[in-house]
Amino acid sequence: MAILGFGKKNGNETEETLKIPVSLGVIMDGNGRWAKKRMLPRSAGHRAGAENLKALCRNCGNYGVKYLTVYAFSTENWNRPDDEVSALMDLFVEFFDRYDPELEQEGIRVRFTGDIENLPDRIKAVCKKGEERSKHRDRMQLIVAFNYGGRREIVNSCQKIAQMVKNGDLNVEDIDEKTIADNLYLPDVPDPDLIIRPSGEQRLSNFLLWESAYSELWVSDCLWPDFGLEELTEAFRAYTRRDRRFGGLSKEEK
Repeated sequence: MAILGFGKKNGNETEETLKIPVSLGVIMDGNGRWAKKRMLPRSAGHRAGAENLKALCRNCGNYGVKYLTVYAFSTENWNRPDDEVSALMDLFVEFFDRYDPELEQEGIRVRFTGDIENLPDRIKAVCKKGEERSKHRDRMQLIVAFNYGGRREIVNSCQKIAQMVKNGDLNVEDIDEKTIADNLYLPDVPDPDLIIRPSGEQRLSNFLLWESAYSELWVSDCLWPDFGLEELTEAFRAYTRRDRRFGGLSKEEK
């Protein structure tokens, strides 16, 4: 998908054509460092990061992104101090209670990916409510990776496949990549074309390990709460320049 945007050349605003990813992943990283720089508690950074998600959704919707997957809480985040985990859970509930009317106005469907069944009951209730009341929206899907781990997702897929083999519903020799992909948490969501990571860290941190096999990666030194339209546009500019080969030859090599 391509869309007209605006850039600057020689100090003047110029029109440009950007290639927009259909499916975008964002690792929302840097909340704690953002707070530390301002001598604020880490909870203030998480709150600022949650507020920024609203802006990201609006900007992605305006650009024409169809699927936005954000890394909100990993399976490893349970290892953080209890008070920080508790604050994150409270913020999760508050965010969807406060902002669902705005998400509805933007036509954004909300879905969740991760080990949702093992979340506290009040969090599971928010997930179920969010998915149910937004299922009719069709402008963009916001997929929230919560209690999510890429390795756990692959293990979960393998367990389901093993059960099918045990039940006699699937032959071992018929297992292929599509079988694994079809048994991931949300098999209907396209693999991300582009994954953005603010905060300068250059790793996936267990995010969409299977799905990101051929995703383009873009890293920004900007901490997540400060990541805005300018940074998103720059990521799309970089994506526009990429030659996605999927293991084949580049345009110059053909």
